[in-house]
Amino acid sequence: MDILLVASAFNSLSQRTYVELSDRGHRVDVVLASHGDEAVRAAVREGTPDLVIAPMLKTALPEDVWQEHTCLIVHPGPPGDRGPASLDWAIATGATRWGVTVLQAEADMDAGDIWASAPFRVPAVGKSDLYRGEASDAAMTAILLAVERYADGRYKPARQSDMSVPVIWRDALRQKERRIDWQADDTVTVLRKLRGADSQPGVLDELLGEELFLHGGQPEDVLRGRPGELLATRNGAICRATRDGAVWITELRPRRGSGDPAPFRRPAADVLADRLQHLPEAPAPLELSGGRNTWTDIRYRQRGHVGFLEFRFPGGAMSTGQCRRLLDAYHYALARPTSVLVLGGGRDFFSNGIHLNVIEAAADPARASWENLNAMDDLVEAVLRTTDRMVVSALGGNAAAGGVMLALAADEVWCRAGAVLNPHYRRMGLYGSEFWTYSLPRRVGAPIAARLTEQALPVSADSAVGLGLVDRVVPASPTAFAAMAERLATSLAGSPGLRERISAKHAARERDEACRPLAEYRREELSRMSRIFFAPDAPYHSLRSAFVRKMPSGSPRPLAPAPALL
Repeated sequence: MDILLVASAFNSLSQRTYVELSDRGHRVDVVLASHGDEAVRAAVREGTPDLVIAPMLKTALPEDVWQEHTCLIVHPGPPGDRGPASLDWAIATGATRWGVTVLQAEADMDAGDIWASAPFRVPAVGKSDLYRGEASDAAMTAILLAVERYADGRYKPARQSDMSVPVIWRDALRQKERRIDWQADDTVTVLRKLRGADSQPGVLDELLGEELFLHGGQPEDVLRGRPGELLATRNGAICRATRDGAVWITELRPRRGSGDPAPFRRPAADVLADRLQHLPEAPAPLELSGGRNTWTDIRYRQRGHVGFLEFRFPGGAMSTGQCRRLLDAYHYALARPTSVLVLGGGRDFFSNGIHLNVIEAAADPARASWENLNAMDDLVEAVLRTTDRMVVSALGGNAAAGGVMLALAADEVWCRAGAVLNPHYRRMGLYGSEFWTYSLPRRVGAPIAARLTEQALPVSADSAVGLGLVDRVVPASPTAFAAMAERLATSLAGSPGLRERISAKHAARERDEACRPLAEYRREELSRMSRIFFAPDAPYHSLRSAFVRKMPSGSPRPLAPAPALL
């Protein structure tokens, strides 16, 4: 079928819907509703779709569109749930099970006939993590079933008025309902409020005399203080005391009117800067004892002959400092007696490359971009030059740009089913680095590498296997992925031909280095990137700013050809 996706943003679920429908042979186009009703009408006129699907929509479809075409809305709530903040309420009320419903558009929000629904479990994670994980899995189950039923032509969607399920309208959660009472709320309550507002809209609070939105919340098991007191910093996060414990807050966003017309999230310690000079830095060891329950973005653990270097950065973005700390941790892991080293392995994002938010906030964004990219290159080069053990990238979630190239530097890439990869840079106006001109053709061949980077389209995990980007798709839930990856890594470490594989990769690296040194790939890539970073009129700067500030930019058709480079 010809299917048109209408979305407020080409976000994780919109991209996943696009790739999974395309994998099944449908002809799919996308239009962004954020560019206005006329853009949606034009896309419908030009494409004459058989079906319109809205996987993520913050505004209503134009009435003439849904009256003249079958339009299916993906609602992140179970049948009978209505309102604009369904996942927020799921977390706020402590729900352990929730659902996704695909219903037909009509005048009243979320009141249309139901084409499909799917339940999911709600783990104790942030809303954005839940959205990209369990909710996304359930949404695709429901979307694919709804499309199948529509194509069949015999299915009659269920009218909500005929169902025994009660209708529950939930208004948007207001800040007064999200607000944390640091004197009265216990740690469990504080974490629930923080997780329910991640990544939008955050929890409005006051810190050191300034109104800020708090983003991210993780428990702390040792540090204690007066309720509401700031206790310490750790790798850009701040620790704040609760009534009965403490929590780590990873990011802050200034309130609108703070001097920036569109303020954005950044590491908490960066936002508060010199106002935190009185706080101690409370580092956590790479290898945490089993009984600890504290936040850290990089951890190492070892099971027999397998090392696990786990990292998890908010939004998958990696700043200069984070790249350097991860490189230090990588060298630590290499000093351990293992034959297999697994990178990643947790749920949600693997990596999305350089940290555009931190760069945008820098006094000199061009210089900050350059330093961040070089730090990423240092990390990727270290992985490429590892020849004494097998290295596995385990992607529990999505990856993009330099994050994909970091994954490809490993010997094997394992990817959770449902993850989406964006192995390109052009939509941010970049040529790219992280040794992509070596790693990508090495895996998929030069013609496919050129197509992937020039067309700049997302790729599903299943398609990535067919292309050679990924070696194994792991059919696991977001929560079960880490355990599955550990079992696979243990099996790899015990495989009889492992020593021979390690010897072969060592010889292959020497042959490749003799043919063309890695330093040449890096020098050529950085030469192209330098011209982009330090050109004031390069599209990268405006595209970066629009992306960070969530402002509409470019074409309302995100699948249109990527912009030309300098």
